[in-house]
Amino acid sequence: MATDEDQMLSLVYASTATQPFSDDDLTALLAVCRENNARAQLTGMLVHRDGRFLQVLEGPEPAVRELMDTLAADPRHTGIRVMFEEPIRERQFAAWTMGFERADTGSAADLDGYRDTFDDLDRDDPTATMRALQELARWFRSRATRS
Repeated sequence: MATDEDQMLSLVYASTATQPFSDDDLTALLAVCRENNARAQLTGMLVHRDGRFLQVLEGPEPAVRELMDTLAADPRHTGIRVMFEEPIRERQFAAWTMGFERADTGSAADLDGYRDTFDDLDRDDPTATMRALQELARWFRSRATRS
């Protein structure tokens, strides 16, 4: 029988920064996140664009939930919206304690399937949300493998 610690969870959330993040700010944030995520056995990806964050977290369910509690109390962002969560058996980002992509205005807007926001997705329609998130994950992984 699987315990809570055995159960892995994938969770995707979006939020808005309460202050601008410079490249140096993002670099410092990523260094801390990567260290903390490695310790908590969390993996995932983070996209930042125009003051908005989209993050995929995956790992032991208690660790994912604990991090979400921490993020909810973090004054650097607001409007946290969990877009999707599901139990998983296999990680999509197993090698990344925190993959990152800064999608600047104009750099990604011409890509097939690119979305400016996920605000139009209905949390009660997990199929549409999952399709949009899978497309983003494919885009993210393809860019990471070309670098």
